[in-house]
Amino acid sequence: MKNKLTCTALLLSAALIANAQKKSPLDTITSNYVPSALFSTTPFTEKGNEFHSTNGDPGPKYWQNRADYQLNVKLDTASKTISGNAAITYTNNSPDALRYLWLHVEQNTYKRNARSNYVTGAAAAEHTEGYVIESVSMMQNGKSISLPYVVTDTRMQVRLPAAVTAKGGKITFVIKYHYTIPGAFGGRTDYTDTKNGKIYEIAQFYPQMCVYDDSLGWDTAPFLGSGEFYLEYGDFDYKVTVPYDIIVAGAGELLNPTEVLTATQVNRLSTARNSDNTVMIRTAAEVNSPASRPVSKGTLTWRFRMLNTRDVAFGASKAYIWDAARVNLPGGKKSLAMSVYPVESQGNEAWGRATEYLKKSIEYFSEKWFVYPYPTAINEAGIAGGMEYPGIVFDGINDKGKELYWVTAHEIGHNWFPMIVGSNERRFAWMDEGFNTFIDIYASDNFNKGEYAPKRDGEYAPGGGNPADEIIPSILDPESPTIMTQPDAIPEKFRHPLTYFKPAFGMVLLREQILGKDRFDYAFRNYIHKWAYKHPQPDDFFRSMENAAGEDLGWFWKGWYYNNYKLDIALVDARYTSKDHTKGIQITVANKEAMAIPFTVEVKFKDGTKERTYFPVESWLQLKAFNFTLPTTKDAESVIIDPDNALPDINRKNNMRKL
Repeated sequence: MKNKLTCTALLLSAALIANAQKKSPLDTITSNYVPSALFSTTPFTEKGNEFHSTNGDPGPKYWQNRADYQLNVKLDTASKTISGNAAITYTNNSPDALRYLWLHVEQNTYKRNARSNYVTGAAAAEHTEGYVIESVSMMQNGKSISLPYVVTDTRMQVRLPAAVTAKGGKITFVIKYHYTIPGAFGGRTDYTDTKNGKIYEIAQFYPQMCVYDDSLGWDTAPFLGSGEFYLEYGDFDYKVTVPYDIIVAGAGELLNPTEVLTATQVNRLSTARNSDNTVMIRTAAEVNSPASRPVSKGTLTWRFRMLNTRDVAFGASKAYIWDAARVNLPGGKKSLAMSVYPVESQGNEAWGRATEYLKKSIEYFSEKWFVYPYPTAINEAGIAGGMEYPGIVFDGINDKGKELYWVTAHEIGHNWFPMIVGSNERRFAWMDEGFNTFIDIYASDNFNKGEYAPKRDGEYAPGGGNPADEIIPSILDPESPTIMTQPDAIPEKFRHPLTYFKPAFGMVLLREQILGKDRFDYAFRNYIHKWAYKHPQPDDFFRSMENAAGEDLGWFWKGWYYNNYKLDIALVDARYTSKDHTKGIQITVANKEAMAIPFTVEVKFKDGTKERTYFPVESWLQLKAFNFTLPTTKDAESVIIDPDNALPDINRKNNMRKL
């Protein structure tokens, strides 16, 4: 008896060992996916604190400094110079006393020895002398005293006789300066010839306060080109003196229209404020007419005011045609959309519809996300070719049709990111270009019943293809940086894909594949409203979206933003359960690369109908591959993963199986 039992035990043991050595079909799948690597700790750089709350809101002790400006500048069209005085009132709301101040002096980027000349190794061919600082002074005991200063590339440090006290201390000081306006090489600030005179696009035309915040203290990153701006909010009162025959298109409200416009133009503007149709303020026929100016010699000073803004800019030219229309905002509020452009750009196929494009974009963004806050918005035609400032955009003088609509919507969209939500463009360009590129997609769908939709130009999918496919080359390229890379460190080859397109497409994935439209829109609006006119950091956005949407998205931030993880979901097998179509279809799905994402499986039946099954991201929480039975009862023709090609899957060839 003992020997028989022993023999049976040995046979059973051998059978178990043999079965254990047989590999499951799942075990034969090769994969680079490591669930524990993707679903590890959240990528937040630090815990929330009293300044930046754990839920993504500004904390109970959040503070922010303020800069108010009184600017008085003169445009000399003979010498091509700007000269002016900037009176800056700086309020220190921080908990720190500030013994010195830092300012941006960004015209210095055009100097021959500017640091920006060394970023790409290709030095600029043309240069200016940058800012010439004539004096820096302040009043002390009833007397004007000079303040010592040091200029370092595009930054200037002003050294104070006494610190600006913490928690509300103020200082007012005045900088007198001049500079030569760069020509076409200016890029963001320039002048160019047209048939009826030069067009001047004037930006970064005054020394600007650097931001002092709770993340870095003074943020003195130099202006190198790709990384744009990070500025404090405040009120601007500015005057621009120009030759009498020049029209100034300035951001904000024109305070002295009767001094710089004719009675006819003032009346036309009044009509435009109540018109949904575009009203001509200055026609092509009037451009060279002396009657279109209130005086016939000397100079005129245009005065503008803009409240609670980061910046101002203006265009100036005697060649401008000018038109305008009312902007209808939620809650019965109104604004005024205006366009200025030369006769070369007129016509409804070109700039004749520019104000319509501007008006409709603002109305859509205001209804969808946050109400436009400024009294006017200006679309200016020049050679900057697409550059944004609060309340004014510089768009391409030769743009027409869909290109003009797209660039208009994109550039005015920047008034939401980063003009309203004041993120740091110089360090995190994706928080303005990426978000703005994202909201453009739906603006194009909305405009005039999709007249220019879908937007699949260079802003989204170079070549006009499927955006999910278009981002793949950048993800696959081993030299590609990540979204979180400092903007100026991103080579030009990757600048558009990683600054604009990948972060925008990431938002599309969140909205349409991961969270759903309702949860996403609620969370994104909450982020915008909480951080309007404030300075969010990346963690604030990540935390805000997670808390308002109720979803742990650490895996997505890690794979899409902090890394270029690839995605390859493969349909390894699909067959009827027990070879019987009435018992369902058993599928084997594998994740072959480091990224994971929710996905959809579609069964197409022989009778022409279809059924879809959604698999949440938890499908990948522990497994590299899994089997699942789709509860179907009809004869099927095929099974496909991601039937809409909505995911950035690097290998679509392994997504389908025929039955």
